Amino acid sequence: MLYTAYELAYAAVAPARIAAGVGAKFWRSPFNPVAESWFGRSAAAALDVFENVMRRYPKPEWDIDSTFVNGVEVPLVIKETVREDFCTLLHFERDADALAKAKGGAEPDPKVLIVAPISGHYATLLRGTVEAMLPDHDVYITDWADARHVPLSAGRFDLNDYIDYLIGFIRKIGPGTHAMAVCQPGPPLLAAAAVMAEDKDPLRPASVTLMGSPIDTRRSPTVPNKLSQERPLHWFEQNMIYTVPGPYAGAMRRVYPGFVQLYSFLSMNSDRHVNAHYDYFQHLVEGDGDSADKHRKFYDEYLSVLDMTEEFYIQTIKEVFQEHTLPEGKFMHRGRRVKPEAITDIALMTVEGENDDISGIGQTQAAHDLCVNIPENMQLDYIQPEVGHYGVFNGSRWRSEIQPRVAEFMRMAAKEAEKRKDAKAAAE
Repeated sequence: MLYTAYELAYAAVAPARIAAGVGAKFWRSPFNPVAESWFGRSAAAALDVFENVMRRYPKPEWDIDSTFVNGVEVPLVIKETVREDFCTLLHFERDADALAKAKGGAEPDPKVLIVAPISGHYATLLRGTVEAMLPDHDVYITDWADARHVPLSAGRFDLNDYIDYLIGFIRKIGPGTHAMAVCQPGPPLLAAAAVMAEDKDPLRPASVTLMGSPIDTRRSPTVPNKLSQERPLHWFEQNMIYTVPGPYAGAMRRVYPGFVQLYSFLSMNSDRHVNAHYDYFQHLVEGDGDSADKHRKFYDEYLSVLDMTEEFYIQTIKEVFQEHTLPEGKFMHRGRRVKPEAITDIALMTVEGENDDISGIGQTQAAHDLCVNIPENMQLDYIQPEVGHYGVFNGSRWRSEIQPRVAEFMRMAAKEAEKRKDAKAAAE
């Protein structure tokens, strides 16, 4: 009923939202004699804030059509490489001729799969992550679907399916792929790598990079971790899961709705968000267009959310946050135990933020304790000072300090893989 009530409430405020948008334009009109007065700017700003708070935010666009390589602009197109019911594998394909000119015939760039989280926001939240990787990497990313748009006929989607998707994507991209998980997908990516390693899959990744991931949430538990521990599983089933109403394609699918997730995000730092909107109002009144645009761009992304399937959400709560089955050695995939110790030739890097209030210090590092058979020279742990969760994969510190280390690590892993290949060929 909550989902239906939410949709009805949205429809009910639609006239007021439309009127506010029209009113803001009226007060800013050059034909309005008081448009530049304090009253006119204040009225327009108040209506603008109301319209922004009340409107629904669609899936953002990537807005990436080129990158710069050695100072040369290289055009790119975003192509769908694989389309599944719950995810599309996107490829940021750079123009081959422009890239060859910019690099002067250098060796091909490493292929990187960026695994975006299914934790409320769309993959476009990692726009900054992608942009920083593009100059020197052949970049792919998982673009997860909004579950409310996936019909029931598509079936279920849980952690097992997630792992299968990742294995399929890595195989599709091909040999030498480097996989990088941002936040939530750390456990399933590590599981996928372990399964491929145990099977001696020739297309297993050359390296895995885990960034701010909840591998073992018992270490430095944060507020979200404690909440997941304190509540029994049936509480999440009763209070967080709702049925998608019509006319959505996924009508009758049971989901953890995006708007419920958004409320949780906002309530964690409610004062900050209230102050941000007050500052937005002041910027509009003062005519500070640059600051107002920065606010709009951030919230256009932050307030755009998607639904996740019930089975994926509940299984993640149970396996990752309550029973800690991966660090306990009890995580199962399709009836078989996942064995991180089976990984022997996949390089492993972990990245954490000093001030991360989502995945505390040590939670990602735990991956090294599980992958006991990876040689020491193929492991790297890095803690970035003075950044929180978001700063691990976005912002100035990501671009200037974290990303160069990740890029260097991937190239090291590629060289190690090439050495093993040559040694094997010589032995044969």
